[in-house]
Amino acid sequence: MSRVALYAGSFDPVTNGHLDVVRQACSLVDRLVVAIGIHPGKAPLFPTEQRLQMVMEVFEPVAAKAGCKVECITFNDLTVTAAQRVGANMLIRGLRDGTDLDYEMQIAGMNQAMAPGVHTVFLPASPAVRPITATLVRQIAGMGGDVSHFVPKAVAAKLKARFAG
Repeated sequence: MSRVALYAGSFDPVTNGHLDVVRQACSLVDRLVVAIGIHPGKAPLFPTEQRLQMVMEVFEPVAAKAGCKVECITFNDLTVTAAQRVGANMLIRGLRDGTDLDYEMQIAGMNQAMAPGVHTVFLPASPAVRPITATLVRQIAGMGGDVSHFVPKAVAAKLKARFAG
């Protein structure tokens, strides 16, 4: 049986925290599906197509090095439904701290009730990336700050271009 996992998020933008989770996940699975959630009520910093491109540019080399196949999709329904649609038997969730754990445990319980065959796997963030959030990265970049320590190089360049005045 193939080990297939779905890793969902907005990836707006891709951060070093996301990259840390992908590195760990690729050592556990044969195929990792990165799923970008599309929510009509939200206005992302980067359009969907650009986020898809960033995800593949940053995650594909990491996955290839680990011998894991990676693909990227978008979804606008429940994460667990997207997982079932792509044949994933695991949901990958990164944890930065206890607050994340409390929230993610609730979601995992609900997902388990809806789809018993899809298991949630929690991956703890490496210490260096624990404080990183996409929200903080957007705020820092938007105010002209240097985000090069928080995002991959290619993403830093896209953020700089996005906020160039």
